[in-house]
Amino acid sequence: MPTAISELTTMRLGGPAREFAVATTSDELVALVRDADASGTPVLLIGGGSNLVVGDQGFDGLVVKVETSGVRVDGNSMSVAAGERWDTVVATSLSEGLAGLEALSGIPGLAGATPVQNVGAYGTVTSDVLDSLTVYDRETGTTEVWTPDRCGFGLHRQSVFKHSTRYVILDTTMSLRRSRSSDPVRYAGLAERLGVTVGDTVAAAEVREAVLDLRGQKGMVLDAEDHDTWSVGSFFLNPVLTKVPATASRAPQYPDPSGIKIHAAWLIQNAGFAHGYGTDFGNGTVSLSTKHVLAITNRGGATTADVMALASHIRDGVQAEFGITLVPECDLVGCSLN
Repeated sequence: MPTAISELTTMRLGGPAREFAVATTSDELVALVRDADASGTPVLLIGGGSNLVVGDQGFDGLVVKVETSGVRVDGNSMSVAAGERWDTVVATSLSEGLAGLEALSGIPGLAGATPVQNVGAYGTVTSDVLDSLTVYDRETGTTEVWTPDRCGFGLHRQSVFKHSTRYVILDTTMSLRRSRSSDPVRYAGLAERLGVTVGDTVAAAEVREAVLDLRGQKGMVLDAEDHDTWSVGSFFLNPVLTKVPATASRAPQYPDPSGIKIHAAWLIQNAGFAHGYGTDFGNGTVSLSTKHVLAITNRGGATTADVMALASHIRDGVQAEFGITLVPECDLVGCSLN
């Protein structure tokens, strides 16, 4: 049974857990959390570990690995336990003749994590399909079924679950379409890859194949042999600004309810940080992905301190060049940028 958190995260980082347990059912998960709370023991829940960076000193409390399972299809409805691997859920939906999740193919992590950041890709977000979810409230000690309006979905992939330890998601239920055809293709790059026009529909299985290909080209499909995937995906959020500085006027810009969203990747690259940057920084154990500058990667033998140093260096470089401060998208536990 692992005690090193590095064994549980896609970045392969994190020191030891003082205590470790695996929850294979929702009842076990609630009991573990409830008992730890009653004894005053800090709790860290880990699913796929794909959005988590933990400090080198580890976690002085109980680490719970979520491995609950179960998928149920009822008409157009699909209910999934929090511990189910997300990409397997997408594949299962298509095999059941249900469309709506195909653009979310290849996203690492578990099903219970998707509402936390209102996970989205290629024009689809979790809240588009979410019908309900079962939530354990650590503050009140109650378990309830929520509708999406209680989740606080909003800008910057916000939700009431993000950066909060109060709630534990036990399962989700999604409302899909019984069809072999995809939803309308909303993302220009995906449409180009499929050879169609934005707004067209194709076979949902074709969308899944194209999305997996696009994500693979960016090192965003997990592969233990590829160090470009030893990451948390996009490390920094795309900033949303009320006014874009003149120095960043050439950056790709998109309207946002809070202002103007610009690409963090453009800022990073144009601040002088190219694909693969970092091999000459520090001890060379971390670098930007060779495929995607938003991903900070463990090249083998890295420490969390190494990652924080490179992330801080990149943040500071973008700030100096453009006057824009990048903010981490991932969860940092026991560590922070310098």
